[in-house]
Amino acid sequence: MAASFFQRQLAMYASYHRDRRNRATHFVGIPLIVFSLFIPLAWIDFNLAGYSISAGMIVGLAVLALWIALDWAIGLAMILVLVPMWYFGERIAATGLATGWVVFALTFIGGWVFQLVGHVFEGKRPALMDNLFQALIGPMFLMAEIFVWLGLRRPDTVAGAH
Repeated sequence: MAASFFQRQLAMYASYHRDRRNRATHFVGIPLIVFSLFIPLAWIDFNLAGYSISAGMIVGLAVLALWIALDWAIGLAMILVLVPMWYFGERIAATGLATGWVVFALTFIGGWVFQLVGHVFEGKRPALMDNLFQALIGPMFLMAEIFVWLGLRRPDTVAGAH
């Protein structure tokens, strides 16, 4: 059976993340980066049919739709992670620009420090340097690993997650 687009993307991502220490740092770094982005996106509002909707909600829903289209089970599970990130990003943004930018900077930069330290362990540059789409695959790869750990997927079905 031919590998799906998602399986090929996971395989590529996995090839840049074989070292356990690298994968461990990504379990901290990726969520920090994703969370951080919801803070400035909360400051951009759109009025849709009389409702104020933040860019964070729009981007979050678009990414969730993509993830569900790529793999419905992993995509739906990502809701459990993304909704709290969006909610707390919105709450932090509501405290004001000064606090929001400080929290954004600390989580965004901190997340990238974890990512880059992991790639020092790995001895390879980040996958997104070769394929920007990998930035969207990273969070799904982490969820795929959780699925393997919980016995919901076989390791070979998530391209090396174990």
